[in-house]
Amino acid sequence: MRTPRTARRVALLASGTALTTFLAASPAGAGTSALPTVTAKSESAPLYDDEAGGDSDADDPAIWRNPADPGRSLVVATAKEGGLRVYDLDARPVQSVAPPKPPTEDDAPGRYNNVDLVTGLRTSAGRADVAVVSDRGNDRLRIYRIDPTRGNGPLTDITDPAAAPVFSADQAEINDQRTAYGLATWTDRATGRAYALVSRRERTRLALLELLPAAHGKVGYRTIRTLDLPSSFRLPDGSTWSPCGEPGELPQVEGMVVDPATGTLYAGQEDIGIWRLRADLTGKPVLVDRTKEYGVPGTYDEETEECAPGADPGYGGKRLSADVEGLTIYQERDGDGYLLASSQGDNTFALYDREVGEGNEYEGGFRIGAASPTLDSVEECDGAAVLNAPLGRRYPRGLLVVQDGHETPEVPDGEGGTRTGTGFKFVDLGELVDTTDM
Repeated sequence: MRTPRTARRVALLASGTALTTFLAASPAGAGTSALPTVTAKSESAPLYDDEAGGDSDADDPAIWRNPADPGRSLVVATAKEGGLRVYDLDARPVQSVAPPKPPTEDDAPGRYNNVDLVTGLRTSAGRADVAVVSDRGNDRLRIYRIDPTRGNGPLTDITDPAAAPVFSADQAEINDQRTAYGLATWTDRATGRAYALVSRRERTRLALLELLPAAHGKVGYRTIRTLDLPSSFRLPDGSTWSPCGEPGELPQVEGMVVDPATGTLYAGQEDIGIWRLRADLTGKPVLVDRTKEYGVPGTYDEETEECAPGADPGYGGKRLSADVEGLTIYQERDGDGYLLASSQGDNTFALYDREVGEGNEYEGGFRIGAASPTLDSVEECDGAAVLNAPLGRRYPRGLLVVQDGHETPEVPDGEGGTRTGTGFKFVDLGELVDTTDM
């Protein structure tokens, strides 16, 4: 998460044919104030981004379904310098994994940004379900085998020790932190090869990395190709616009997801909108939707480290408020489904038709409100994951997990302020359908 900018994060939802009824009740163009509100069923304990809290900052979740016992499925989530957290379906901690230590005290520490899963990845020790993580601090991917029967915790690091930086040439570049940031996995159905798509912090570059078996059951990767999204845009009045940011900073991507059925990558360029392109990074990207702030000029203030917006020329979209954060795909059993995105600037979630032939038409949205004084609403959501599959008695109709960027009630920091608390909310898709009268 970057401050002082608007922040980023994600979220999503869905379930069965009833989703269509919900979308019909949320017509395109409806104001965000008219969006339906759902609540979470449970939440993880807050993480605190301070020394006492281990510099932990909740960011991005992924849901692993246990095929042998779906009720014992797991949520794997990133916590920045706090590494990884694994939760059970009651949002209780199962395992905490620290990121690698820096090479020297003067180097950047490990910092886990985004996570996604690969089922049945080929390794030299056999097939394995794995979690793939972007380590922003070290500019590398980290790969963890998932084994729920392992006594010390389900995750085991199987990253090839020889794995090279994704974008940086040396440690000095790594320390500048223009490193591996957003991440999505993809398995090419035609070849069976598994990949990770990775974005670069403060740049527009995307990289396609093939995941490769290494000795002793380890997993490495190699770069196949890269693609740079635009950093400036021609507006209808003929002028050229770039979003305001710190000097030298380009509009980055964080939230990404691949539709497994079509090999289509959706990438959220935070200040710009949602791009659609081939997951193999060939062909021409298409801008599916723009942020409301698209085209708005801004002036960066060195003293406040914030951008002062100018007059809105009216070229932006109507549904997404920057930053566009985590994206996820809701898959229906008949092949239909939806792309879900976190509209971080107004604490809502947008839904788009999964069908490329329909132009990924906007279909509605929702909010996640407070269930009680202690189970609070979701704000500034940075990441989300949805799974439309039975997960035992607790979530028989599936699960939505979202990051909450502002946990309440607030906790004093002992110095007259409050601690920065973040966490993850667990939403029952069945209850969500009932709450919205679907």
